[in-house]
Amino acid sequence: RGALDSGRPVLALESTIITHGMPWPRNLETARAATTAAREAGAVPATIAMIDGVAKIGLSPRDLERLAQAGTDALKCSRRDLPVLLATGATAGTTVAATMMLAHRAGIRVFATGGIGGVHRGADRTLDVSADLLELARTPVAVVCAGPKAILDIGLTREYLETQGVPVVGYRTDILPAFYSSDSGYQVDQRLESATEIAAVIRMQDQLELMQGLVVANPPPVDAAMDADLMKRVILKAVEEATASGVSGKAVTPYLLQRVEQLTGGASLQANIALMLNNTRLGAEIAVALARHNEDS
Repeated sequence: RGALDSGRPVLALESTIITHGMPWPRNLETARAATTAAREAGAVPATIAMIDGVAKIGLSPRDLERLAQAGTDALKCSRRDLPVLLATGATAGTTVAATMMLAHRAGIRVFATGGIGGVHRGADRTLDVSADLLELARTPVAVVCAGPKAILDIGLTREYLETQGVPVVGYRTDILPAFYSSDSGYQVDQRLESATEIAAVIRMQDQLELMQGLVVANPPPVDAAMDADLMKRVILKAVEEATASGVSGKAVTPYLLQRVEQLTGGASLQANIALMLNNTRLGAEIAVALARHNEDS
């Protein structure tokens, strides 16, 4: 609150990556490392979660540890769940969609995460489309990510974002990354070379009063990125197993991430951690550039 009131740069961070994205204790280690990375880059980190029926913008060390220890026993809160969980006093990790909504209400313009949700494979039968995409279409928060999660149908996710008028810009890349790997096979709308250029796009969105998000696609670090062909084979196997086991709804993404980690011998988890911290650093740089311009003007 003090940072927002004084115009200092603030970076939102989500919490389902803590509760449902990584196992204990790597989830807590990564959450702590992300807040440290944001501070080192000059921004105030604001991890967002639901704690005992309160939507918290910025968590205490105790809150972080509590969420991490709860893991998948904690609830998973998207936009639709907010009124129910607030009313019932629940504790939950917030998804990209819920984090965007809460960040916007708090006045935070930049948000860093691992990867966004999107159109799931087989959505022509299941209609399984993440609420993240609709949130990007209606909530003016820039989301720094390593593209859509690789377990998704990235082509259809890309088409959905285009239909909704959500810009997808690449940070020093012409290619949309696929979470674990740097090449999804799809183009971004525009390549930008610096946090300052990205901040300028955010300012222009605000000047045009466009109530929509911005996807900032940041490739995973070269030394942590995984082979795209290998990941396609692993993910296909994980998806087939999920289908055979009847996994559906909110359980799909956590199941697939865990199974991919098992099939890669833990390498995908290392990539996930590296790209999350990489996105946090870029997100903080963008927040700093945005705050600097606001201060100058």
